[in-house]
Amino acid sequence: MKAVQVAIDGPAGAGKSTIAKKIAKELNYIYIDTGAMYRALTFHVLRSGTPLHLEEEIIKLAKETSIVFEDGNIYLNQINVNEEVRSNEVSVNVSFIAQIPEVREILVAMQKTIAANHNVVMDGRDIGTNVLPNATLKIFLTASVKERARRRYQELHKNGTNDINLEEIEDQIQRRDEIDAGRSCSPLVKAEDAILIDTTGLAIDEVCSKIIKLLNKKPALQ
Repeated sequence: MKAVQVAIDGPAGAGKSTIAKKIAKELNYIYIDTGAMYRALTFHVLRSGTPLHLEEEIIKLAKETSIVFEDGNIYLNQINVNEEVRSNEVSVNVSFIAQIPEVREILVAMQKTIAANHNVVMDGRDIGTNVLPNATLKIFLTASVKERARRRYQELHKNGTNDINLEEIEDQIQRRDEIDAGRSCSPLVKAEDAILIDTTGLAIDEVCSKIIKLLNKKPALQ
């Protein structure tokens, strides 16, 4: 039977990772957090001291980097970086790394290889349009900027970051939206056949239930 692919796209803070991870667990599918892959590479670039304007050096790093998912964890060159990839420094800079075409080619190739032979739930910003254009189900999650900023603020505080305020996060999210939507290579855009779900005010379980019901209606799973 052909592998089932669930593609979940949307802007930062829309709930993609939390929702995709929960759905994958319920369905016993592999969860692929593509955003975390770009975050891991961004962390690697920042830690190496490579200036963000030196694209050739960043591309070289990307080619030499191993990014692997295992048991719900992300490993950068065999080191668990679950907490590091969620730092605010990484969040502020990840869009600059993700807009480099050659970097996207390298990571997209990794993502397609994983999805080719496994049932997967994959989330990101160009999954339905670029990475898995023939996905079984495509979802585009969104939420208001204020709601997304509130979620990010709570996440940072939970992880011990207390030196940033809500207004700063709103500004960062708006800037990141502009970069993601305006980049020339695989911009953030809703695929024509994706189903739009606004998660503002919705509980995680509500959104997951909606997506699983939509998936179960697909002819391939009948």
